[in-house]
Amino acid sequence: MRIFFFGLGYCARRLIQRERWIEASGTARTAEAVGALRCEGIQAYQFDGADADPGLEEALGKAEAIVVSIPPRDGAGAALERFGAAIAGAPGLRRIVYYSTIGVYGDHGGAWVDETSATLTRTARGLARLEDEARWTAAARKRGAEADILRLAGIYGPGRNALVNLRRGEARRIVKQGQVFNRAHVHDIAKISGLALMRGLKGQIWNVADDEPAPPQDVIAYAAGLLGLEPPPEEPFEGAALSPMAREFYADNKRVSIAKAKAELGFKPAYPTYREGLKALAAMGESA
Repeated sequence: MRIFFFGLGYCARRLIQRERWIEASGTARTAEAVGALRCEGIQAYQFDGADADPGLEEALGKAEAIVVSIPPRDGAGAALERFGAAIAGAPGLRRIVYYSTIGVYGDHGGAWVDETSATLTRTARGLARLEDEARWTAAARKRGAEADILRLAGIYGPGRNALVNLRRGEARRIVKQGQVFNRAHVHDIAKISGLALMRGLKGQIWNVADDEPAPPQDVIAYAAGLLGLEPPPEEPFEGAALSPMAREFYADNKRVSIAKAKAELGFKPAYPTYREGLKALAAMGESA
């Protein structure tokens, strides 16, 4: 399948590596990143939200599917404005997949949410995500294609995880009473993306998360145990020095269900909790 990726980043590259049936092309923000991707055999073009390499529109016009993994601040909306005509005219285009975030649900007081739950976010980032969800869905419908919105939990995987943060001295155990977060291993994001692309279902919203929403301090403590380290001391949330973005992150408390993806896509997470994910990463050498 010919897939054009707006944003050949962490999740997109894992999807390409996992699903060998993908014939990939897409964008990166810098010339250096484009060069590295081309060395890997990926047909890459520079697009920074404004300027675009020659040949990008031609590659986009050949796409059978589009995967959008760039956030609003990096040009997801600009990509649609710039290349809307090319997308509308792509003769083989059948599906658009947009990587969104579970952050759009906002705060549900620790209750479980699914794809039918209210999107209560009031942050600028969350509202921008909802706007992009609507824009890309409309673009797909205009073309007569399906649109899948994948709402991703906190992404972790090789090079991006609590083990690495502990080794770098960057991990903190912020404790806020009753606070839990879901996570999603990049392998499972790739897996569910492949299912959405190949199953041929009507386009819809899918939550992508693990099965165990957990307090963040517990994840750090478990990772420290794998490394044979003492975990960092607990810090009460109320007195912790946090950036405005981090404090905003802790303002939302919810438990995210992936029952729909299991039932309708046949999705079985390889890493249903942070324990399996961190164990596997440690075995791969992330604890070195």
